[in-house]
This record gives sequence, C-alpha cells and structure tokens, in this order.
Amino acid sequence: MPTYKEIRISYNGVEVDTLVYQPNSKEMDALLVYHGTTMDDSKVHVAAETILSKVRSIIKRDDLMIVSVAYPEEGLLFGDNIKEAEAALLWVKNSASKALKVKVNRTFLLGHSQGGYLVTRLNTMHKTDGVVANGSGPIDLSFRCKLDERNKVEPRNGASQKKGTVCSLLKDEYGSVFDDPDPYKARSLINFYSGHKSKILFVQGLKDKKIQMTLWPKFKEKINQCTDCTDYTFLELEDSGHGAIFENKEAIEAVNEFLR
Repeated sequence: MPTYKEIRISYNGVEVDTLVYQPNSKEMDALLVYHGTTMDDSKVHVAAETILSKVRSIIKRDDLMIVSVAYPEEGLLFGDNIKEAEAALLWVKNSASKALKVKVNRTFLLGHSQGGYLVTRLNTMHKTDGVVANGSGPIDLSFRCKLDERNKVEPRNGASQKKGTVCSLLKDEYGSVFDDPDPYKARSLINFYSGHKSKILFVQGLKDKKIQMTLWPKFKEKINQCTDCTDYTFLELEDSGHGAIFENKEAIEAVNEFLR
C-alpha cells in the first residue's frame, strides 16, 4: 500500500512542506488538508502527519490523493501563513499533475481548527470543487485576546503566558486590543464570511470549548447574511467536541458524501 512522501513545494516564490499520499493510479482527485494550531514549528511535521493519518482513516475512497500542508506558525502574526496555505493549493491545481506524473482532476480542501480557518479564507480567494471546515477558528481574535490580556484564558501548557503567542504577537504589532480591536478582527474568521467561491461544509461539535461555542452563533449569523456565497451547509453535532469530523459517524458520512 502506498504511503506518503515529503515534498517541499515552491509556487510563486513561496515555499512550504507537504506530505503527499498518492494512490496507485494515473488519474485521481486531490484533497488538501490543513492541521490545527501547534504554535511551535518543530511540531508542524507531526501535526501534518497526524491529520493525514486521521483523514485517511475516515475517507472511503481509494482514488484520492491527500496533500497535508505543514504550514508555518511560529513567530508569525495570525493569518500571515495564508500565503503558504495558498501556495500549496495553487501548486496542486497548476503543477502537481506534471510534477507527480499523474492527472489531477478535482481539488478539494479540508481543514481542522486553525486549518478550518485557512480553508475558509482560501475559499474566498480561489475556486475549488468543495471545502470542508471543522471547528474553524479563532472566530474573533478581538474577543479571544481581550480574555488573554485579562488572563482569563486557561493556559495551554503555559503557552498563553509566553512571549510569542498569538495574542502577544498581535499586541506587539497593533497595541492593546482594548485600544484598537479592528486589526484583530480583520484577521479573524468572522471577517471572512462573504465571497465564498465554492460549496463549503462547516462542521461544528457543540461540545467544543466555551469560547468557540460563545462565538459560533455569531459566525453562523454572518455567513447566513452572505449574498455572494456559492453554497454553504452547517452540520452541528450535539454529542461531539472539537474533533467532531474524526469521531462522529454522522460527520464522517457527511464528509464522504461531500467528496463524492
């Protein structure tokens, strides 16, 4: 059975590492997958490998090439890694067939957590054959970073107290979120609610973290106000948390139906 290969791709001068699972076929569809937050670039490869394995375990197709994108995070302002996320997508759409000596037909995107944020943004930039976004966030960085400045966010292995985390980097660049929340909002998921070019499936476990569930209705409301979105669907799962897409049978079936 074929396994993945590591490919450092370059597109329009932007480089990013990818892990590519390629089936034994000369013709196939492609699914780009984007992992969740690591904050530490030394952990990015493992995160990309983990989501590749998880996606392979739930997808019921043998003819699907899976490209896991090991996008950077460490030291970057949140959202700046959209350029690496985009480079991977454009490489698959425009260069992968020649580079891998196969015929790539349709192209899909799937993202979890921060990866869900990235694929949602990409859907406002480029047309594909469909997008799946699970537990996408952060939904509103101004809300999140106000809690952080007040030290009301539970530390993630102490990370929220360290220099160089999402909110501290934004504060260094823009000042306190209390003084000017606009640049924080501009980088948030909730700012990318319109202009979706392809059908998109939003999956959300309703037992996700409190901050996600506080903001999720606001994001849904913004999407429902979109007048120039191609097509969107919400799948909410009462008994699932942040990893709903990998754990819930209904979600797994919905993803497979979407990719068919």
